[in-house]
Amino acid sequence: MFRVLYSVIFYLAMPVVLLRLLVRSIKTPNYRHRVAERFAFNAMPAGFDNSKQTIWIHSVSVGETVAAAPLINQLQQKYPETQIFISTMTPTGSDRVKELFGNSVFHSYIPYDLPGASKRIVRKIQPNLLILMETEMWPNLLHYCQKSGAKIVLANARLSEKSANGYARFPGAIKKILDSINYIAAQAQDDVERFIALGVDEARISVSGSLKFNVDIKKPELVSGSLFTSVKNSGRDVLIAASTRDGEEEKVLAAYTHCLRSNASLILLLVPRHPERFDKVARLCQEKGFTLARRSRDQMFDSNAQILLGDSMGEMLHYYGLATIAFVGGSLVNTGCQNVIEPAALGIPIVVGPSQFNFATICKQLEMAGALKTVNDEAELGAYLEHLLADNVKQHEMGEKGRQLVQENQNALPCLLRLLESLYP
Repeated sequence: MFRVLYSVIFYLAMPVVLLRLLVRSIKTPNYRHRVAERFAFNAMPAGFDNSKQTIWIHSVSVGETVAAAPLINQLQQKYPETQIFISTMTPTGSDRVKELFGNSVFHSYIPYDLPGASKRIVRKIQPNLLILMETEMWPNLLHYCQKSGAKIVLANARLSEKSANGYARFPGAIKKILDSINYIAAQAQDDVERFIALGVDEARISVSGSLKFNVDIKKPELVSGSLFTSVKNSGRDVLIAASTRDGEEEKVLAAYTHCLRSNASLILLLVPRHPERFDKVARLCQEKGFTLARRSRDQMFDSNAQILLGDSMGEMLHYYGLATIAFVGGSLVNTGCQNVIEPAALGIPIVVGPSQFNFATICKQLEMAGALKTVNDEAELGAYLEHLLADNVKQHEMGEKGRQLVQENQNALPCLLRLLESLYP
């Protein structure tokens, strides 16, 4: 009954859903492309063969796709005759699939969770195993996958207290959805306990850790004569504000202004999250009176410049390679924080705001280890950065503790692979 009611509401909401898609396509035109895939009316990718075994992996966007990459690589090695089909929801997620795997996997957008669309996509893919990254629990998709006989695994699963409380309002419906999942590999014990409270059998869930810790990151070598080497050779401290979101740059600039009082040579390396906002952020910096260099123009970073705008794609590790301290964005506005694993793996001390729900478990682990500091607002950010910039020993200690924590949590991938082997021998 719940699934019927859910589907009716979803059908009624479709005009709003399509309008939102149109609005998003104004800023990001790729949202208006491949619309047929969002209803499973598209043809399957060339070369897809229903006579072969198929593992279907759904990763919403870039973060989940990157986290799933080591798992997908291992599955390709272990099951070379099995097709890998990856679905995402966003253009950036789609682009990352192509960058990481090229033609070695099949890919499309996942359709909206309408009964007809979900039934069509399951019939077209005919998966033997469905792996849902994090907490993607779509009632119709799960229903038709279970009905088809596919094994279903919720991998890298996390469940915040807020989400658990929301699901708890519909105990019967949520238990039925969770019962359709064969196994849940959770990121942490807190997640396990929340899932069990919602009715998951203890025999079908365990802690595997977070796949996001499975990174092998080294500082990339800088090309001689590039903008990057001009920053590095300046000998100045570099504060990176990585993956900042709308409304957050103003707060970062306020904190940066505070730091300049005691560290006048400090460079701010500002990397907005979305490319369509690059020009807007550049104008903001100039309106605030800062001297600016832009990566997209490959300018040398001279002694008069204060801010380097990281307005390029795919170079985040190069940017982190310059950083003395990292502020990770999406956390001073309520968007749940961006990936804190990369700076931790590189041994960079990390500062974040209070909004951390996308990386709550990892932020908590890093903070408990002494590798990360949470601040409540731009005033606290400025004050803490000023303190940290003046303490090289503290910087080194925080960086090393982050690096060690990442290295100690590399067991998630082998743990998950053992689980998958038991379900898909």
